Amino acid sequence: MLEHALVLDASGAPIRHRQKTRSADWDEVEEFCRTVYMRYRVRPLDRLSRPDATMISARAGRVTMTRFAYGTGIHLDRFDPDAGNILVLNTLRGALDHQTDGGSINTGAGESFVVDCSRAEYWLEGDPDHMQLNLTIPHQVMADTAERWFGFVPDDRLWTSRVKIGGPNSAWPALLDYATRALARDGGISSDAALARHIEEMLCVELLRQWAAAAGLNLETGARCAAPAYVRAAEEIMEAEAREAPAIGDVALRVGVSARTLSGGFQRFRGISPRAYLAARRIEGFRRDLETLPGDVTVTAIASDWGFANFGALAGRYRDRFGETPSQTRARTAGRARPH
Repeated sequence: MLEHALVLDASGAPIRHRQKTRSADWDEVEEFCRTVYMRYRVRPLDRLSRPDATMISARAGRVTMTRFAYGTGIHLDRFDPDAGNILVLNTLRGALDHQTDGGSINTGAGESFVVDCSRAEYWLEGDPDHMQLNLTIPHQVMADTAERWFGFVPDDRLWTSRVKIGGPNSAWPALLDYATRALARDGGISSDAALARHIEEMLCVELLRQWAAAAGLNLETGARCAAPAYVRAAEEIMEAEAREAPAIGDVALRVGVSARTLSGGFQRFRGISPRAYLAARRIEGFRRDLETLPGDVTVTAIASDWGFANFGALAGRYRDRFGETPSQTRARTAGRARPH
């Protein structure tokens, strides 16, 4: 499992990659890493060694998958927090040593480690034989996935946890195996946007579950069940009336609290503001209409019906949340939209 990930396709044929996949030049290797991961410092364990790097990357929506090895022992640190990226380091062979609270932890073949470099300091050390199948995921993609699936954005008890996940017999490497096989078809990497979004969503949801379990958190019964009645009532109002975009002050009045109390409750129990919650419901409702209204209804008409006046800003927010533009969603689904 995963031995030939991103090297052979599902039929066993070699995958054709457009980019250079090997290098013995430190500058080339570091440029690849800045592109697919983020800026960080690299120090070879043997000061005079040269890399013999494997450098393969593929995209699954907004998740970057990389088959990567330096080909020499290395120490990495000073990961750039401003890049806003989460790393999932899945070891195929050899071993890595990862920074954790008060020490370090080792991952060998079939084991994985997750760290949010935008929230936690991190270093790692890799032996000369290491080979990785890594994921780079923007923090915001994970936060949005958590809000959609679990109803709240976890706080830093999750994001600052640097933990080992998965294991050789767990669901995580099996999912990675499926993802790489599904993407690798006919000697190349699939360009099917719908498949890429499907794989992105599965990876992010399962990663959230594994990460939370390793950090001792329960996403299913955590903040959602603990939220006070006024937060849940406000959610019901905003979901039911998302198209009309009720004012947050009016929502607070209807659930019997001040706007400040409502905002504090959402921040504590949902990790977002009431305004952000309403905005998410509105853009999700807009997407449902893009997917289901008859094909002769234009994107502009649907946006206008939802009260979106600045289509450029809407398109940017939509792309950030769903990984495609409204027009791409409409083109993909208009042919099978339901009639009135």
